[in-house]
Amino acid sequence: MTDTTPTDQIAEPAPAVPMQWGDLLERAKPAPDATISYGTDPLNVVDIWQPAGKGPHPAVIMIHGGCWKTDIAQRDIMNYIAADLRSDGIGVWNIEYRGVDRAGGGYPGSYQDVGEAADLFAARGAGFGFDTTKRVAIGHSAGGHLALWLAQRPALPTASPIRGARPIALDAAISQAGIPDLRQGETLPDHPCGDAGARAMAAGHYAETAPQEMPLTDTPQYLFNTSADWVAPYAYGEAYRDAMAKRGKSVVLAQTAGEGHVEHIAPEGKTWALQKALIKQLLGMK
Repeated sequence: MTDTTPTDQIAEPAPAVPMQWGDLLERAKPAPDATISYGTDPLNVVDIWQPAGKGPHPAVIMIHGGCWKTDIAQRDIMNYIAADLRSDGIGVWNIEYRGVDRAGGGYPGSYQDVGEAADLFAARGAGFGFDTTKRVAIGHSAGGHLALWLAQRPALPTASPIRGARPIALDAAISQAGIPDLRQGETLPDHPCGDAGARAMAAGHYAETAPQEMPLTDTPQYLFNTSADWVAPYAYGEAYRDAMAKRGKSVVLAQTAGEGHVEHIAPEGKTWALQKALIKQLLGMK
């Protein structure tokens, strides 16, 4: 298969004014096909997006952002690109999890939720018509951190409370404007997310929670950043790439000019178009 993976590229100029949240969230919101539970908390659920026609369909594991805070965002913020993938024949396993502002959230609960929900894709995804042999996780913003974390979770010590007994091994992880550096995040009280979320997610356990400090796996990692992003600018992707390179792991960084934070999860975003093309490639689609 020809490798068309974007690498360290600047896409064609995008609109001068980046999208704002209202530009996306004020639209009619598409709906998933089913919702299942994986635990006892009301937030322990996964939305299932099933393409039309007979499966098995290629599928992705999706993780929303929102500064790791349930009050800021829940899984339905991803509905627009989930529906876009569904219309292109790609299933979506859209994970909900407890944020740091909910009982049990932060370390270890948020990680346990995401890990358990992702593991369930391997165990039950086929029952919803998904091909579970190809396992790609994609996450936006704080969810980008969690997608990268999932990629390296299998290398955690077996005694870690957030590893799980049989952690899913991913074929790839995609970070959409991710904020993976929890150690840095704790020092940025003026960041749009503040510093409390990163502190609660790390809880001092950087070698278990911060992807650039965790034990490494061979899972390919892809980062997408945009020039007008007020949450995760180019510098975030570049810093992560460089930190991983120092540890001997190469990651792919794709950069898009002129767009902001919202375009990553808007179907018309140029950065989303690059991401969707990569998803299709990773899933072996023409």
